[in-house]
Amino acid sequence: MKGLKMIARISFYALGLLLMAFGVAFSVNSNLGVSPVNSLPYVLSLILKADMGNCVITVFLAYILIQILILRREFRWINLTQILFSTLFGKFVDLAKGIVGDFALPTYFGQLALLAVSIVLVAFGVSIYMGVKLINMPMEGMAAAVASKFPGKEFHHVKIAVDCLSVGSGVVLSLIFLGSMQGIREGTVICALLVGKLLPFANQVTRPAVKRICF
Repeated sequence: MKGLKMIARISFYALGLLLMAFGVAFSVNSNLGVSPVNSLPYVLSLILKADMGNCVITVFLAYILIQILILRREFRWINLTQILFSTLFGKFVDLAKGIVGDFALPTYFGQLALLAVSIVLVAFGVSIYMGVKLINMPMEGMAAAVASKFPGKEFHHVKIAVDCLSVGSGVVLSLIFLGSMQGIREGTVICALLVGKLLPFANQVTRPAVKRICF
C-alpha cells in the first residue's frame, strides 16, 4: 500500500509540473511576459538560441548548486532528486511548447486571455506538486536554504526577493545581449501577483483529491 501511495504522489507531482509547463508555454505565446521563475531561462534561451527546456534545466541546476554552497553539511542529499524533477520539468516545457506551437490570439484582450490561462495552469500545477509534499523545486529550495540561514526571514519574503533577483537578472542580460527587454513585461508582474492569490482556490479544488489518493 505504501508503495502505491508513493507512486501516486510521484504521479501527481509530475502532473503538477506538466500543468506548470503548459502555463509557461501559454505565457510565452501571450507575448506579455513570462512568470518570474521562468524569466531568466527564457531570456537565456533567446540569447543562446537554445531550447527553453534546456535553459530551464541549466538554471535550476545552478539553483541546486547554490543550495549546496549555502547549506554545506546541512544539505540533505535527498534534495539531489531536484535534478531529476528539474530535468523532467525542462522536458515538459519543450513538450508543452511543441504542442501549443505558435498558437496566439489577436488583440491585447486575446493576449490577456492567454496570460489568464497561463496563470490558472501555473496555480493549479503549483498546488498539486506542493500538495504531495515530496520535494521543493530548485527555486523554492534555494529560497528555503537562504531563509534557514537568516533567522527571522520568513520563507515567503525570501521567495519574493529570489523572484525579483531572477527577473532583474533577466532584464540585465536581455538589455546587454538582446538590446531590449524581452520576455519580461506587465504579464510578469501580473503572474507574480495573481498566482499566489489564486493558490488558495486551487488548493480547495485539488487538495481533497490529492489527500484521498496520495495519503
